[in-house]
Amino acid sequence: MLRKQVQNGLRAMNTKHTKYLDDAVRSSFADSLNLDAALQRRHPTDHRWDYLLGHAPSRSAIGLEPHSAKQDEVSTVIAKRCAALRHLRGHMRPGARVAAWLWVASGKVYFADTGKERRRLDQNGVTFVGTKVLEKHLQALRQGGR
Repeated sequence: MLRKQVQNGLRAMNTKHTKYLDDAVRSSFADSLNLDAALQRRHPTDHRWDYLLGHAPSRSAIGLEPHSAKQDEVSTVIAKRCAALRHLRGHMRPGARVAAWLWVASGKVYFADTGKERRRLDQNGVTFVGTKVLEKHLQALRQGGR
């Protein structure tokens, strides 16, 4: 079901969301899936992560969630990742995984990216990248990290 909705490059992304990817990294994505739209019919009331992107240099899948960056949204973003893991379980081949779950601020950042919120995100496998995904956020993937 999901494979049919994968598109080349960043075509699956809402055009207003591509601005959250730095110009220097956009071409490194071979394909994309609007996971939110793909799962909406089957899981209309669940939290849904927005995108899965195929990072060509590392041959890794990356989850990208443009979402408001407020302290009270940390739990929502974590819930979206947990739901995505459940939803993807039957769609990925054995051993496949999403190498990084990146949360990018869809506006101004209204919380301190330190302390308790940072620990909660780290414990739940989500990386807050600020207002744009930069090369440094993808570097660990190229080095086989994460």
